Amino acid sequence: MLPLLPGATIGILGGGQLGRMIALEARRMGYKVVTLDPTPDSPCGQVADEQITASFTDVTAALRLAELSDVVVYEFEDVDDQVVAAIENRVYVPQGSRLLFTTRHRLREKAALERAGIPVAKHSPVSSFSDLEAAADEVGLPLIVKTTTGGYDGKGQWRVLTRESLGAVWAEMENVVSSSSESAAVDPSDAPFIAEAEVPFVCEVSVVVARGATGEVRPFPAAENVHRDHILQLSICPARVSQDVLAKAQELAVRAAESLHVVGLLGVEMFVLQSGEVLVNELAPRPHNSGHYTQDACVTSQFEQVIRSVTGLPLGSPALLSPVVMSNLLGEHLEGAIQSMPSWPDTFKLHLYGKEESRPKRKMGHINVVAESTDVALQQLTNLGIFGVCE
Repeated sequence: MLPLLPGATIGILGGGQLGRMIALEARRMGYKVVTLDPTPDSPCGQVADEQITASFTDVTAALRLAELSDVVVYEFEDVDDQVVAAIENRVYVPQGSRLLFTTRHRLREKAALERAGIPVAKHSPVSSFSDLEAAADEVGLPLIVKTTTGGYDGKGQWRVLTRESLGAVWAEMENVVSSSSESAAVDPSDAPFIAEAEVPFVCEVSVVVARGATGEVRPFPAAENVHRDHILQLSICPARVSQDVLAKAQELAVRAAESLHVVGLLGVEMFVLQSGEVLVNELAPRPHNSGHYTQDACVTSQFEQVIRSVTGLPLGSPALLSPVVMSNLLGEHLEGAIQSMPSWPDTFKLHLYGKEESRPKRKMGHINVVAESTDVALQQLTNLGIFGVCE
């Protein structure tokens, strides 16, 4: 079956910006692309050879995707793992349904990391108000409470500072998952929420690591991530941390990918503590927003690495060619960014996602600034006057 050479068809479950950028690399390399997404003319569908417009829960449509494809990948975690399992008998799905089953549920993900000896924040399952009270006692305050499935960019997340606020937080949690109650989730591993200790980190870093079908592993350089309003704003590479921390971050990412038998990419988000200790926060079994810098600053982009890993080609070099800063372009930035393009420095590289509707906080694209240093890149973004002070 492998390697799959140019001319083969890559199916993509999901038609968002990650699927779009996978498809663009696949087309550049000579592969055909079919995508499945419920939104007509999706970002990925705009650049694919064909789009199947159907729900992600539509097994018949997923089987049609399998029929048209030589290999199928998923571009985000909210695809139903049962749908992926249904098509695995028809087509090669290198990421697999088991990886999706683990990484789309935060408690299962934490358990898998702990089995691999990977350090994570102290945490506890929450299915009821009494569980939340117990977590406040056992894990300690402040707490970060999250839904165990779904949620991104700060959605489905609560910060608990005092015991007095537990009742109000629980009321909001019940509105999000209406089935949550005192009798919910007999099995703690199926709890709808996870309560985590708030980690006093000095910065956040991430590593995107590729693993091929033969077990070949190639981590990209660690990026330092800056969030605003729970949304990733900047990824800075090289990360402004010690060489020891950089090495730890890459080692943890590789260990996670190997322990989960990843074929494809794994984005590993981490906290760096004052002591130099590194804790893994979350995983994403796909290209990662913080890895977009690789498009313009590495020998091989994370999107080309997806194609290489799932088709059985040798992995490309992840070497960094230049310092770089990636800035997400949100809805509120889009018009100003486009209007200012004639005055952009020659270090700016624009990537737009083809989304029809622009709205505040929605990711519409990103800019990679490739400069002689990350300080210069950050200053150039600040000078643009759209993103505020970038530091």
